[in-house]
Amino acid sequence: MAALRIALDVMGGDHAPDATLKGALLSVSAEAKHRIEPSRLLLVGDKAAIEQGLAALGGNPGFEIVHASQVIAMAESPASALRSKPDSSIAVSIALVKKGLAGAAVSMGNTGAMVGAATLMLGTLEGVKRPGIAVAVNLTGKPVTLLDMGANTAPKAQHLVQYGLMGSVYARACLGLAEPRVGLLNIGEEEGKGTELHKEAYPLFKASGLNFVGNIEGHDIFRQSADVVVTDGFTGNVVLKLLEGFSQFMLQLVLGELKAHGASWAGEALAHVKKRVDYAEYGGALLLGVQGTVVIGHGRSDATAVSNAIGQGARAMDAQVNEHIVTGLSRAGAQA
Repeated sequence: MAALRIALDVMGGDHAPDATLKGALLSVSAEAKHRIEPSRLLLVGDKAAIEQGLAALGGNPGFEIVHASQVIAMAESPASALRSKPDSSIAVSIALVKKGLAGAAVSMGNTGAMVGAATLMLGTLEGVKRPGIAVAVNLTGKPVTLLDMGANTAPKAQHLVQYGLMGSVYARACLGLAEPRVGLLNIGEEEGKGTELHKEAYPLFKASGLNFVGNIEGHDIFRQSADVVVTDGFTGNVVLKLLEGFSQFMLQLVLGELKAHGASWAGEALAHVKKRVDYAEYGGALLLGVQGTVVIGHGRSDATAVSNAIGQGARAMDAQVNEHIVTGLSRAGAQA
């Protein structure tokens, strides 16, 4: 049972611990998108604050609480904070995975600290050179997995190919895509386009055995040209924040125009669209390539986002994504 448990950093995030506790409660309710049993959740953080918060929200449905005396703030330097705060809720959550007391860790806190703690304390899977952050978005009615979203801002060509493989494994195991198409994000579709990194990576992708569809451009993300979009962490993070910000901006713009023209039905009609572009619906990002399952959520996450991040961790763990990644890398190495 321990390997199937999820350690939730209650203290991480802009609205913690209130939003995190509400998300934990939502994740075990009938309204959850991916419901889990209360016994699977370990709440990590200030024990007194957690107990008080749960009491105010109706009581503890069966969560185990693991005390952590320190909190890493969102603006702190990840490296310094991990050194100076060994009993932080992030470090304790990752330590629970390392000790085998949990199979997954979920946090809405400091992304750099979460990536650093997971990489240093858990280590990478066999064959993985560098872990990558993967986000699955569903803007068009079909999920697209984007990676890397910020873990590795200066990757090598072989790292990008591994991201393609890990993204493909996730798309098959958790998103139900039989043969995910992998595209390399670039400034043009032609093989010779892009930086030296892109030019070096392209033939490696062609020889990888992946369902590689070649270079794709930014607008192709909306055209379902690929199921897995691979890029470096710097570009990926910019793309993700742009997608989130622009989709919300356009939704509000359209909603405002409709209401200004007397469309009283505008809010109800666009509710489905709002749900599709809302970051809370995908909950968080998976750090693929590390030992254990690690989910990193938005700092501004509300209860819905927290609940979906918990569910995402449970699905990835239950689908044995890591085992499939190791198998896929082993096969790729044998074919090379």
